[in-house]
Amino acid sequence: MALIVQKYGGSSVADAESIKRVAKRIVDTRRAGHEVVVAVSAMGDTTDELLDLAGQVAPIPAPRELDMLLSSGERISMALLAMAIHSMGFEARSFTGSQAGMITDATHGAARIVDVTPVRLREALDEGAIVIVAGFQGFNRDTRDITTLGRGGSDTTAVALAAALKADVCEIYSDVDGIFTADPRVVPLARKLARVGSEEMLELAANGAKVLYIRAVEYARRHGVLIHARSTFSSGEGTWVLDASKTSPLVPEGDTMEEPIVAGVATDLSQAKITVIGVPDVPGKAADIFKIVAKSGANVDMIVQNVSAAATSRTDISFTLPKTDAATALRALAAEQSEVGFESLVHDDQIGKLSVVGAGMRTHSGVSATLFEALSMAGVNIEMISTSEIRISVVVRGVDLAEAARLVHTAYGLDGDDEVTVHAGTGR
Repeated sequence: MALIVQKYGGSSVADAESIKRVAKRIVDTRRAGHEVVVAVSAMGDTTDELLDLAGQVAPIPAPRELDMLLSSGERISMALLAMAIHSMGFEARSFTGSQAGMITDATHGAARIVDVTPVRLREALDEGAIVIVAGFQGFNRDTRDITTLGRGGSDTTAVALAAALKADVCEIYSDVDGIFTADPRVVPLARKLARVGSEEMLELAANGAKVLYIRAVEYARRHGVLIHARSTFSSGEGTWVLDASKTSPLVPEGDTMEEPIVAGVATDLSQAKITVIGVPDVPGKAADIFKIVAKSGANVDMIVQNVSAAATSRTDISFTLPKTDAATALRALAAEQSEVGFESLVHDDQIGKLSVVGAGMRTHSGVSATLFEALSMAGVNIEMISTSEIRISVVVRGVDLAEAARLVHTAYGLDGDDEVTVHAGTGR
């Protein structure tokens, strides 16, 4: 008997029929003799609808009250799922994040988990019940307030529960069959990976792959949690996320760890670019700029500084950041323009980032040449370049991103024979 943690996303519990289908899968797992803990997201687009509703009644909703509102979506899902399981003759108990012992810091809207004390969950499991936990939410001991974990919070909830309960596996269910060499909505001929290393998965998640969120992957890697990314709509094997050094009796035998040169191509349309024009090319100015950006709360990704113009001794510095952070960063920089001494700011929110990820890059040459040649043949201009040991990222025009991803995917020999089916159309 294994202890299995399962997570179901919004598209998996979008309506009553979907909830009953999920309940049947959970019951089948229980019938097989396993203990089951489930983390569940809000139904369909409930969270977005609640955000829209909050915006209609208050231009800037109070963060504490917004968390109270948004956490209700998962409470609806958990209760309905428990009811569906009860109707199938099995005992199920639903728990909010605070009841489940998800202790967080006090940051509303993007809280981080600081401790998990699943005492009530363990008691329920020992009494033979299936445990259903509201994802995306927790509780701060100091303020005694409900908090939410931000986007992807239900993935993080599931992984944190798996770590605290010492689960054998954390199954992350979505509407695709696993982790693919590219987003199948962008690259229909993407291939499913049987396994992917946690280091590669971190890079893919950080650079736009939405099937798993980076915080969940980070938490799993830190605490040694085995992740199995699967589809709610099929019973086949998904993708196992683990290090080559780790083994598990649950992973199919004879399936050796894949380490292709390139594991996947990730795309991201959620970023914007800010260019600070005419920065005095003297020591300390870059530090001044990025201190201002950091204080605004923006998370900077890629940075490029141009060569200083000999005539003016000034340079331009460009960086990318989430579109949602751009307005705040621009206001903060504009307020300090005279102090820093730059000439102007340019904001561009029509960019796309393409990233090529693979552990094999460490030992194989020519990976970057293949990328740049494929983009050149397609007439795609590269605006920025960033690399790590196992990743190359480029910024291109947003309108070129999808076609560029398909061409690069083909150039690395990653195309499969058939188009991928995305059952609910979201990738989540």
